[in-house]
Amino acid sequence: MTRMLRPSPHPSRHAAIVPPYMLARIAASDDPRFDLAPDAARRSLVRDWPMLEWRIAGEPPSFIIHDHAARDERPAAAPGWGPQPDRRISDAEGDDKLPGRLVRREGQPETGDRAVDEAYDGLGDTFEMFARVFARDSIDDAGMPLEATVHFGDHYDNAFWDGERMVFGDGDGEIFRGFTSSLSVVGHELAHGVTERTARLRYQGQSGALNEHVSDVFGALVEQYSMGQDAESATWLIGEGVFTDAVEGRAIRSMIEPGTAYDDDVLGRDPQPAHFDRYIDTDEDNGGVHLNSGIPNRAFALAAVELGGFAWEHAGRVWYDVLTSGRLQPTSDFRAFAREIVRAANERYGSTSREARAIAAGWAEVGLGVPGVA
Repeated sequence: MTRMLRPSPHPSRHAAIVPPYMLARIAASDDPRFDLAPDAARRSLVRDWPMLEWRIAGEPPSFIIHDHAARDERPAAAPGWGPQPDRRISDAEGDDKLPGRLVRREGQPETGDRAVDEAYDGLGDTFEMFARVFARDSIDDAGMPLEATVHFGDHYDNAFWDGERMVFGDGDGEIFRGFTSSLSVVGHELAHGVTERTARLRYQGQSGALNEHVSDVFGALVEQYSMGQDAESATWLIGEGVFTDAVEGRAIRSMIEPGTAYDDDVLGRDPQPAHFDRYIDTDEDNGGVHLNSGIPNRAFALAAVELGGFAWEHAGRVWYDVLTSGRLQPTSDFRAFAREIVRAANERYGSTSREARAIAAGWAEVGLGVPGVA
């Protein structure tokens, strides 16, 4: 195992797409090309810190104001076949208070604000994939409104799920663009809400890395479903497009090739391991939740590519089966998760099926083979 030194005194426990170690690298940079990015990263780290108490105590920090009484709760969409989304997009207008001013809701036309309209479309794409593929009616499977706030904070370098809504920063404009531009980011963050209401994987250590992994899986599937991509032609990148052209990198993470998403003078080299032998033992990043998620990510991507076709039709169904099975514990580790995935594949497709063999082989390839499975 690799031991990683702590780069920052500001660990973050909320489910944000940009890991704290990446922001710490930017905050410490003295690269003359970037006037805004280091300060924006420092402020983003400080903004992320209050979410630590929320994750521990289950109470939102003071900048999150959930006031349902003032909302117009009339149905926002006409009833139709199957579940229908109820999207509500608010604008924080550069402030750090939530939810902000409601600017677009279900059925209303485009606003002309790119972040607002991208968030609206991204929520809809995510809802559609979960509804049509997994017959899930929103995050809670009971029609929960899909809410998002855009233009959060001053050059805020992140996007996160706060337990009730998606929150998007606009980025610093030097290293990060706005975060609504990446559908995998939207899908990833909303999937944290699904995990909270199903497996409840604790956001620490291996269970926390699995929490991040599950969000990466469904973030990738939402993007692939929206684009009609099969597993072989998909990029398997999470956060593609959030970097500016000044960054030597393709995305925040690569599921198929962990450790290769970026290699940049400021950000450093993508530190994700691709095999359990290189698991990173660290106190930072909630025990490496954004780091070690690369290991199960690769297992999923390898299985999906081996099977070919659309990943949501085979491997995705197995992962969803496990997430909603009730068999996972909040503290389940990698080996327990791999066992449940293999068991679910056997139950759905048969132990000698092509699907079960490919999924078992994916786990074996990353050093987490299930005993008794060839």
